Amino acid sequence: MKVTKEILGNNKVKLEIQVDNETFEKGMEKSYLKNRKSIQIPGFRKGRVPRKIIERYYGESIFYEDAINEIFPETYKQAVDESGIEPVDNPELDIVQIGDGKELIYTAEVTVKPEVELGQYKGIEVRKVEYNVSDDEVEHQLEHVREKNARWITVEDRPVKEGDRVTLDYSGSVDGVQFEGGTAEKQILEIGSGRFIPGFEEQLVGMNIGDEKDINVKFPDEYHAEELKGKDAVFKVKIHEIKEKELPELDDEFAKDVSEFSTLDEYKEDMKKKMQDEASESSKAAMENELIGKICENAKVDIPEVMVKQEIDRIVRDVDYRLRYNGMDLKRYLEMVNTSEADFRAQYQDEAYNRVKTQLVLEKISKVENIEANDDDLDKEFARMAEQYKRDIEEIKRNFGDNVEYMKNSIVVQKTIDMLMSSAILTEKQDSADNTDDAAEEHNEE
Repeated sequence: MKVTKEILGNNKVKLEIQVDNETFEKGMEKSYLKNRKSIQIPGFRKGRVPRKIIERYYGESIFYEDAINEIFPETYKQAVDESGIEPVDNPELDIVQIGDGKELIYTAEVTVKPEVELGQYKGIEVRKVEYNVSDDEVEHQLEHVREKNARWITVEDRPVKEGDRVTLDYSGSVDGVQFEGGTAEKQILEIGSGRFIPGFEEQLVGMNIGDEKDINVKFPDEYHAEELKGKDAVFKVKIHEIKEKELPELDDEFAKDVSEFSTLDEYKEDMKKKMQDEASESSKAAMENELIGKICENAKVDIPEVMVKQEIDRIVRDVDYRLRYNGMDLKRYLEMVNTSEADFRAQYQDEAYNRVKTQLVLEKISKVENIEANDDDLDKEFARMAEQYKRDIEEIKRNFGDNVEYMKNSIVVQKTIDMLMSSAILTEKQDSADNTDDAAEEHNEE
């Protein structure tokens, strides 16, 4: 097989691939065996017509398409390997020569991974980010756990108040006509949760069990249902049950119920340690992100549009997966927020571009610095995963299977980032509150 490479520019390469007659003949024979059952010629039983007869009757071109499909994967892969290119998309094929005893010649025009021109990537100044978890934040997190473990107690001797959980019936109408989705029975609603239309929950305050009432509200102008946007509505409601939240006492018994610790002090100490570990990881990630951002700014690369499109595809698939996990899919979500898939994808254009550039720049640096993942690195990662998931390390290795290359790539990326961070110059030139507040918010929301 002979391969000729032509650089077309704009990250495009054309390969001219000359396939020897023996290889093409194997493809033709496979094509014949595949298609003979569907070819009928008078005087022959179906599926038993000799190849030469078929070719004489219809022309040998009848087998060309499937013959090319048979030999293309292997010949194209070999051509890619020989030419040293890294395709990032499927090729466009064109037949130059075929048949009449001549060697098959075809061209494959394909987009390839772009070259990266690195700028400065060592000795980059990065703002130092440090965050120390305060006792107040531990108390805030403790209160969050306490809320999660609250009990709901039925009350019958008072009306609804803020924070209560009520069971109610409701039926909504606009201009006296009930609308779809506006009716429910025995619906549970926590007052103050903001789940219903603005003004609805507030008007339930003061109602007693068995009370019925008309509640007047107005749908927001940006409401997802087009026919209800900005419309005045009336909901007939009836209260069936009122429950109030009872928080557990913060004592040693509480610690035993929600953790493996025997005392509240031990539980709080462990909680603070975990929060500090997470805050430290957040601080580390913030510095790494700033460093990588600056290094990418210093680098030049002409990114093919197809790579950005592929990254958007991955992002959208991830969004769809998360939506499905929560009982929705992308189509329903787009309808709910009243946007098209094209507009939704366009929102991720910049993010996808930055992701691709970051990947290409880090990959280039790892090659320049000869950073690789060795067996020790893999063993350490397998051991970390075994500890994290409480599994036997050999089981982790077996389950990982063919994804070892993906793991190696991830290890190389992290080793590259670690190398870059070790050479970075940490400065104190920052408004520390900007970073520490962000870290605090992350932990308080968990």
